[in-house]
Amino acid sequence: MTFDDISRRGLVLLGCGKMGQAMLEGWLAGGLPPSSVWVIDPHPSDWVKAQGLHLNADLPAEPAVALIAVKPQYMEAALPQLLPLGGGGTLFVSVAAGTSIAYYESVLGTGTRVVRAMPNTPAAIGKGITAIIGNSAATEADADLAEALLSAVGQVVRLSDEDQIDAVTGVSGSGPAYVFYMIDAMAAAARAEGLPDEMAMQLAKATVAGAGALAETASETPEQLRINVTSPNGTTQAGLGVLMDETDGLAPLIRATVGAAAGRARELKG
Repeated sequence: MTFDDISRRGLVLLGCGKMGQAMLEGWLAGGLPPSSVWVIDPHPSDWVKAQGLHLNADLPAEPAVALIAVKPQYMEAALPQLLPLGGGGTLFVSVAAGTSIAYYESVLGTGTRVVRAMPNTPAAIGKGITAIIGNSAATEADADLAEALLSAVGQVVRLSDEDQIDAVTGVSGSGPAYVFYMIDAMAAAARAEGLPDEMAMQLAKATVAGAGALAETASETPEQLRINVTSPNGTTQAGLGVLMDETDGLAPLIRATVGAAAGRARELKG
């Protein structure tokens, strides 16, 4: 992407915790000048302090983008700091969990261009995936800009309806926790089969990471990759016989897991 307009008009980052800093690192590495960045954060990291950007300083009159990366519990207190930018030429991009487009419009004005985004925690190492949706005031160019900015921390997909964010929350938003639990479960099973603790965990981590990388880069589907590994009457088939049980196997369990997370996301909207 090019940072020409952002470099000229500026970018405001409201909140610079792990997610905000991960994005900021990507932007600066991509050529965005630190002098074009304003960070609002009461407790900035030493790294942020050392970047030569504008930290908790007066904001530009009409920055190109205001990116909101505060925790939901701090939103009510933090967002009013951006009120002067609402309803104008500034694009608001939010990566704050659980905060609807309607809320931003109620605070900043209905004419405010807003793109809501749902990233996940692997964004902290540039391996995330983020879903985005804009309000009626946001243009296709706004969505393009938001996608370019969020691509600094991984892949980006576009939704057709804000309600789809609940499903995204259940799959990719909460999904890393499911995978971390699976790693722990695989390591525990390896220990039960007689492997030492450290080796069991190393094998589980590397297997999940390697299989994920292969699934992402291979031309075959995950189904075909599974078939490739499964010899008739072999060890993998024996394990899959348990995992693929239609009643008690992984598929119905994952369906229930994602459904529970998505359902809770809907409940939290009130």
